[in-house]
Amino acid sequence: FSEKMENEEPNFLEQTSMFFNDAAHNLKDMINEGTLECIKRCNTLTKFLIPLRRDNGDIEVLTAYRAQHSHHRLPCKGGVRFALNVDAQEVEALAALMTYKAAAADIPFGGGKGGVCIDPKKYSANELERVTRRYTVELSKKGFIGPSIDVPAPDMGTGPREMAWMKDTYHTIFGDKDLHASAICTGKPLSQGGIDGRNEATGLGTFYCIKELMNNAEFCEKYNFTKGVEGKKVIIQGFGNVGSWAAHFFHEGKCKIIAMVEYNSACYNPEGLDVEAMKKHWMANRTLKGFEGATESTDEDFMEYMYRECDVLIPAAMEKTINKKNCEKVKAKLIGEAANGPTTYEADKYFATKGIPVVPDMIVNSGGVVVSYFEWLKNLEHVRMGRIMKRWEAKSQTELAKSVGSKRSFHGPSEKDIVYTALEEVMGTSVKEVFEYAKENNVSLRTAAYEKVIIKIAKCYQDAGITVQFVHYLSLLAILKKSKV
Repeated sequence: FSEKMENEEPNFLEQTSMFFNDAAHNLKDMINEGTLECIKRCNTLTKFLIPLRRDNGDIEVLTAYRAQHSHHRLPCKGGVRFALNVDAQEVEALAALMTYKAAAADIPFGGGKGGVCIDPKKYSANELERVTRRYTVELSKKGFIGPSIDVPAPDMGTGPREMAWMKDTYHTIFGDKDLHASAICTGKPLSQGGIDGRNEATGLGTFYCIKELMNNAEFCEKYNFTKGVEGKKVIIQGFGNVGSWAAHFFHEGKCKIIAMVEYNSACYNPEGLDVEAMKKHWMANRTLKGFEGATESTDEDFMEYMYRECDVLIPAAMEKTINKKNCEKVKAKLIGEAANGPTTYEADKYFATKGIPVVPDMIVNSGGVVVSYFEWLKNLEHVRMGRIMKRWEAKSQTELAKSVGSKRSFHGPSEKDIVYTALEEVMGTSVKEVFEYAKENNVSLRTAAYEKVIIKIAKCYQDAGITVQFVHYLSLLAILKKSKV
């Protein structure tokens, strides 16, 4: 392993384990080694093949995965990724992060993740539909999907369309027996039981998280920031769903998006980029080069734009983007991990020595699972959030205004209003708790986040008991029953 560290950095799963081990070491006198190992290890992993008949009649065999990291809470929760780099270690690492995200936000889910090794850009919509539906059927056959078992969501290469296909497939098979079949996945279109605000949730959660820290006087004093998010210079790496929505909300919050970096190009303007105009340019050309609102743009050496001076750097694309080879080039005063695992272990240690705070993915990136939880609840309750109380709240507030001589009329909250305010509450509370823990225990924000979730999960095991003991008890009963026959 040491030789591997010298030549290249560990893979994603190894990196996640290394971060966990640092936190676990600090807790070894509080939590026994067996419980720590139980929390760390991936509980279940399934791998299977999907035969796909292409539109031209050819048969292609794809490899698919689903990992369930922890069953301390059910259902498991995590996205489905369509990408060429999908493999066993990646889905295990991502499933572990989902466990930690849910625990950090006090969401009652275990962590899951899955995917298919495929480049969705090279397949037609009909082909992707066949892959998605077959993936759903295979998970159903294996008992790896269900509203109370494992609830998928969109991830890289998938979106509301794929979730609609998954929901329809499951509903067709089990809808007559499962009243809550619509809760099989989240991130669905509104017409299929989705929730208003889910599409932008991860990007919005990223903004809320950084905003909370920038409004914290102690944090700003410690890391030499002026208080407030307004006017902060932000660089975003990744202009997909998360990056584009994060840019939108940072811009709306009066920050300056000075650079945007994509996989093939980048653009820069020290006075701030027009996010909506940039998005239109990207959608029309699939490149940031030539964007008229930028003072500089390129499709060569575009990653160099990520190393410009800024207040906040938001890596919102792939894991291991910031690593030991390029971390010294980063000139940001704060890094907020909107992607999963964008900062490697070695890079994280470098930033710690330089006093640069790295707000970890399990906090910054958790907006998606938080709003997925709201969507899951909506599907279980079979009613839109705010529908029952909206008119009553509007009338009661209007009557209250009249009682003090005001003629102002009020409107009850929409579903999006409820989602946004609830997300802000969860994100703000999570990051504030992590900062307070880091300050009290003199550890980094990442170590603080890991320690807090380990303590929460260990407490769950302590109060509920380790499930395997109950399983062994049932097995013993079965053996005794057989011996009496």
